[in-house]
Amino acid sequence: MAVITSNRSHVSGFRGFFAPFVAAVIAWNDQRATRAALSQLSDRELDDIGLSRGEIDHVSRSL
Repeated sequence: MAVITSNRSHVSGFRGFFAPFVAAVIAWNDQRATRAALSQLSDRELDDIGLSRGEIDHVSRSL
């Protein structure tokens, strides 16, 4: 009878190494999508939610 053992500790270490990079890419994409969505709103719509066009970058960075 054959016995197969598996040691997956190297896989979790590999994931842990790239986790900060993946988190940074996800955060960047969220900011990009927020900027794009807010930029498509009219000045009137931005005013309705209490923002001005100049605040879009600041709001997207604070996510």
